[in-house]
Amino acid sequence: MHKLRLTAAALLIATTAACANAGHGPAQKQNGILVGDNGMTLYTFDKDVANSGKSVCNGKCAVNWPPLYADKEAKPSGDFSIVTRDDGSKQWAIKGKPLYFWIKDQKPGDTTGDGFKNVWHVVQ
Repeated sequence: MHKLRLTAAALLIATTAACANAGHGPAQKQNGILVGDNGMTLYTFDKDVANSGKSVCNGKCAVNWPPLYADKEAKPSGDFSIVTRDDGSKQWAIKGKPLYFWIKDQKPGDTTGDGFKNVWHVVQ
């Protein structure tokens, strides 16, 4: 009986976690800005064309601006869609614009990439 209770509790925890993750999409608003599950700020790039299904930030650009990758099983939801990168990997987008982190942000809440070269912007 003790094993059964433990298994039921584990199932309940797993189900609750899955539902919680499904409810907010790949990112959520925190203090007025969009952040990833790690709490780090997300950005868009003016050179990406909304709804093109692609990211133009590849190579060294993607080293400095790491994409918000989507799992193979990820499904678009609400304002969130998925684009295919040049290497075939999948990346989350909001309103058709790919989402990125900034390598120089050190902790959750940092927004040091906002306005970088007048083409990178915090998602609000």
